[in-house]
Amino acid sequence: MKKTAAELVRHALEQLGVRHTFGIPGVHNTETYDALAGSAIVTPIRVTHEGNAAFMADAVSRTNDHVGALLIVPAAGTALAMAGIGEAYLDGIPMLVISGGTHGGHGFRYQLHELDQLAWVKPVTKGAWRITRHRDVVPTLYEAWRTATRGEPGPVFVEIPVDLQMLPGEVDELPAFVPDAPPAAPDDALIERAARALLAAERPGLFVGWGAVDAGDAVARIAEALGAPVATTLQGLSAFPGTHRLHAGMGIGPAAVPAAEQAFADCDVLLAVGTRFGEIATGSYGLRATWKLVHVDINPEVFGANYPAEITIEGDARQVLPALAAKIAALGAEGAATRAARAEAMASRIAAAKQAYRAEWLAHDGGGRVNPQRFFDALRATLPDDGFVVTDDGNHTFLTAELFQSRRARHLVTPTDFNCMGYGVPAAVAIQLTHPRQPVVAVVGDGALLMTGIELSTAAEHGLGVVVCVFNDGELSQISQAQQLPYNRKACTVLPEIRIEGIAMAAGAAYLRMDSDADIERVLQAAREQAAAGRPVVVDVHVDYSKQTRFTRGIVKTNLARMSVGNKLRLVARAAWRRVVAPA
Repeated sequence: MKKTAAELVRHALEQLGVRHTFGIPGVHNTETYDALAGSAIVTPIRVTHEGNAAFMADAVSRTNDHVGALLIVPAAGTALAMAGIGEAYLDGIPMLVISGGTHGGHGFRYQLHELDQLAWVKPVTKGAWRITRHRDVVPTLYEAWRTATRGEPGPVFVEIPVDLQMLPGEVDELPAFVPDAPPAAPDDALIERAARALLAAERPGLFVGWGAVDAGDAVARIAEALGAPVATTLQGLSAFPGTHRLHAGMGIGPAAVPAAEQAFADCDVLLAVGTRFGEIATGSYGLRATWKLVHVDINPEVFGANYPAEITIEGDARQVLPALAAKIAALGAEGAATRAARAEAMASRIAAAKQAYRAEWLAHDGGGRVNPQRFFDALRATLPDDGFVVTDDGNHTFLTAELFQSRRARHLVTPTDFNCMGYGVPAAVAIQLTHPRQPVVAVVGDGALLMTGIELSTAAEHGLGVVVCVFNDGELSQISQAQQLPYNRKACTVLPEIRIEGIAMAAGAAYLRMDSDADIERVLQAAREQAAAGRPVVVDVHVDYSKQTRFTRGIVKTNLARMSVGNKLRLVARAAWRRVVAPA
């Protein structure tokens, strides 16, 4: 039979369960946009910027059981999408990127958008393909999808020349998609070895990342059986519910919240699952490995990269952790009473430390601006457990991590390793698009809003009542705070006056202002009511950033401690001199 590549793309995406594509139509992909316009399954969403499209596809993958997809023009579209593709790549998020390509049949050189895209995207994708025959379209998209979801997930890239999209060509058939067979069960001998090591520990602990996000029940069973605290990485915040009595918080070292730092201070055997022990997860590598490490991850390359492991188990946490929980239950009859008592004592320590940290924040004088703890308390109280919260990159990210209680897996989204500002607004729009009956709140900085806030126009176009809370302090605060000690001045981190109401108006969103603690409950309730009517809402939160997070203080201390004495003295002397001759 004869089919155009555009028709074949539609068939493949429908078979793969893709629900939306994100992008902008152009010369090199209009045929595929036209084909998808006739699909009852896949809806193309036009965005304002291809970078936002990639953030949106990433967020779809993080919060759904299907993969987010891009449909972009070559060269320019790919360039703008690279930020979101890179975020997905470093965070281990599956994404299917479909790009148009230049005409492959007429033989002319120097076409519009002509460059080697496959070489360009190679560093930030798990695989990249350029299709040259119609009969390869469907099999290639299927293989790309398998690559994106197999092992540690990540983005993939498929280029389809414009002439293949426009002109029909011979194909053998339109096959249905057949997914990979389930992976093999984890090695029972390794599972038993890990179980025995954890049962023999006097002070075990669990540290879980995004790789464990779908294994929370098994994490809870292991923690209860061992009487062990559970901490999460930043990206893995939703991998374990904050309501569980053994939930200690984010981090396990000197940059961790107090409950977690105290709970893991004397840990002797650490079970780490779905974490690479990267820079943010370790507080800029401030952890001291006093523990024996049992490391579970789907990617064996992470083993031993930063911390040596005594036992390593390669596999998906969804398979490994239930097996480990069952083995611990089978082997753990002896000493069960001791471990139960340990759980009670640990839960009491965690609760007391959490309450003290919350009280510390509530007592902080913010000079009349919004206290972050009071804001997050009210947000948690007004948001149902199935509501979604999305952060961007900035000081607000770590405030959210430390002060907001996550309750359900995949319902708190915190992009981490690419660390790209601008993620929050488009991600929240995409989550609201795919979860229309559940409230979605983005917490973003004022600097991040300037990057991608206009994507709220897409929410307005589709009647999506997403709420965007803008933490407005007039600075790029995460960096400006870091400038104060070594520089005693702020270089390029103080923003001009931004009329956030004007941005909301331009995008078709409602605008609400929150000046002080007295406004918090009233404004959040008003935002919920307006959002429920299908209108996006911008909440201008005049936040107090004068109190640093534990994460910020921890990494500053860690990095200063790592410097030589001479460099420390140089930094201190410069800061002191500037305080004398040019006070900030």
